[in-house]
Amino acid sequence: MTSQASKIPETIYDLTVKDAQGNDVDLSIYKGKVLLIINVASKCLNLCTLYIVSALQFSGLTDSNYAELNQLYKKYKDQGFEILAFPCNQFDEQEPGTNEEITEFVCTRFKSEFPIFGKIEVNGDNTAPVYKFLKAGKWGFFGDNIQWNFTKFLVDKDGKVTDRYYPTTPPLGLEHGIKELLGVA
Repeated sequence: MTSQASKIPETIYDLTVKDAQGNDVDLSIYKGKVLLIINVASKCLNLCTLYIVSALQFSGLTDSNYAELNQLYKKYKDQGFEILAFPCNQFDEQEPGTNEEITEFVCTRFKSEFPIFGKIEVNGDNTAPVYKFLKAGKWGFFGDNIQWNFTKFLVDKDGKVTDRYYPTTPPLGLEHGIKELLGVA
C-alpha cells in the first residue's frame, strides 16, 4: 500500500505548504486560478552567477521584482491570478530573517498583498515538495536546480506548470503569458 506522503502529485493543488505563521495551507484553495510561484529574498541586491556565464552583474532584484510583482497582482488579482512567494535563504544567505521578519519587511517596505509563505529550501536534500513538483520537467539552463532568488514558475488554472523563468526575467515580462492563461485580452 502506498502512503499518502509518497504519492506523486499530479497538480499543484495536491500539495500542502506552510504559511509564514507555520499553519498548513492546502494549495487546492487556489484551484481555477493562474499562479505565479516565486522564491524570494529580501536582501537580493546583486546577482553574480557562480557559473560565470558572463561578467554582468544584475542589481536590485529585490526592489525591481517586488515592485513589478505588486503591479501584476493589483492588475490581475480580481481576474483569477495569484502570486505565491516562498522565501529562501539558499543563495548567498540573502533571506536570513525569521518568517515574521520577512513578512513584516515585504508588507511594510513593498506594501505587498499577495501571500508570503514560510521559508523553504528549493534545492538539495531538503527541497520543499512544492519545489520538487515545480522543477519536475521544467528544467533551467543548468538542470533542474534553481539558480538564484526570484526564479519564477507560471502555473495554469489546472494546476500544471506551464513555464519557468530565470531570476533576471522581470515579472512584467510574464504579463503576456499571464493574460493568455487567464483568457483576457
